[in-house]
Amino acid sequence: MASKPNRSIAERMFARKSIAQVQRETANSELKRSLGKWNLLLLGVGCIIGAGIFVRTGSAAALHAGPAVLLSFVVAGIVCAFAGLCYAELSSTLPVSGSAYTYGYTTLGEFVAWTMGVLLLLEYGIAAAVVAVGWGGYVVSLLADFGIVIPPQLTGPTGYTLMRDGVPVLVDGQTVTTIFNLPAFLICIALSLLLILGVSESAKVNNIIVAIKVSVLAAFIVVGGLIVLGNLPELIATNWTPFIPENTGDGEFGVDGIMRAASIVFFAYIGFEAVSTAGQEAKDPAKDMPFGIIGSLVVCTVIYMLVAAIMTLLVPYNTLNVPDPVAVVVDAFGPQWGWLAKIIKIGAIIGLTSVVLVLMYGQTRIFYTMARDGLLPHVFSKVHPKYQTPWINTLLVGLITAMAAGFLDINLLGDATSVGTLAAFAIVCLSVIYLRRAAPDLPRGFKVPFYPVLPILGIASCGYLITTVPGHVLLLFLGYLAVGMVIYFFYGMHFSNLQTGRDQDEGPDMGEFPGPVVDD
Repeated sequence: MASKPNRSIAERMFARKSIAQVQRETANSELKRSLGKWNLLLLGVGCIIGAGIFVRTGSAAALHAGPAVLLSFVVAGIVCAFAGLCYAELSSTLPVSGSAYTYGYTTLGEFVAWTMGVLLLLEYGIAAAVVAVGWGGYVVSLLADFGIVIPPQLTGPTGYTLMRDGVPVLVDGQTVTTIFNLPAFLICIALSLLLILGVSESAKVNNIIVAIKVSVLAAFIVVGGLIVLGNLPELIATNWTPFIPENTGDGEFGVDGIMRAASIVFFAYIGFEAVSTAGQEAKDPAKDMPFGIIGSLVVCTVIYMLVAAIMTLLVPYNTLNVPDPVAVVVDAFGPQWGWLAKIIKIGAIIGLTSVVLVLMYGQTRIFYTMARDGLLPHVFSKVHPKYQTPWINTLLVGLITAMAAGFLDINLLGDATSVGTLAAFAIVCLSVIYLRRAAPDLPRGFKVPFYPVLPILGIASCGYLITTVPGHVLLLFLGYLAVGMVIYFFYGMHFSNLQTGRDQDEGPDMGEFPGPVVDD
């Protein structure tokens, strides 16, 4: 059935799914409910632990906050808590695949839902690329410990001078210009193939990885903490004085630098959001999803603070602007700890593997839901007959993340991820406010405390952190959104199930493309 000709563009843009429709679609899902509350908590821990500690903490400290990166984690954690509580309420109320995308569809309308889908590609797909670049850095460092050297031209983004410890890397007296990040590219491809095998298999692998990673981080905290305690006055005088370096402008150090660093490390907290994408695969979503979201956030925040403190005490912060800052720190433990340094690097590699896995998993489920809604081509909702996973869109996600990780700079990717994540979180906070007003009697397994203060603080704090990102990144972000809007008006608005009256799993008749929408 075609969309009604007397509906204006604005009416179509802000058409909403009913709550009953969302619940019906959840009941008809082909995805298997195989994830319990501990699977969901480990899913969140598997994503949160990794990106912030193993990758982005180094550049945040070296370029913006210095030792005060600890305060940046506090700021990011508080902002994250506002959004996390809103996610917990929405995920317990609307336990569906698609996460913030579906929340937006139900509360603020189709155009907002599409915008969320565009933002979530940054939050998941591009974030996976960021972490894959960090993974590649640790692999290169570990292999070098065993005398295995990957050609340096194949260890970084296209057209960049390879740096180590703040100075250019020289080969035969010449600076190295990188061509392609081969390790980062390969891990994305490999994990996309694993995800095709099935969520149960992927969850089992993730549980094992998280156990190893937490054990390795515990070893890092214990050994590093003992070294710090044995030399605390000297280390504070050397590496923590001043604790907040003097502001040099443009978000470098001082209070401005702390806030800029908060926007950098913020994306490391998106693991709890990945839990909400698993709504259709949770055994008891109303109870299990708030547990997974809030539990993983609390556990990981404590670990973040301990590791960041040890890192900035043991080495000068200006040496940490590398993809593998933990490798730099464990090498500073001393030669007697060389064996442990290798183990910790292996743990970092395993940990980052789980982060890439979880982020790519979340992205595939968002594409799956958007395709079922008709906003993306129906082929992306095709489920493999044997593995019961959306295999075509998983291949697409693998290719997107692999190309981004292989060719683009980690700082550009990371900043783009942060902006997309913060914008998405602000919309989620707004969705809670709308749904409380529009459907106050709707059963909720969890409610945000101190409503509406915390959702409003979530919106304001996310908006503020966006303003700390460099202007060129914001311009690229706006251009990316503009392209997404064009796709919506020329495809999504025409083939959306909500506009055409199709059931969720009916594919569109591509021979009936109606052309650009005209406001009648």
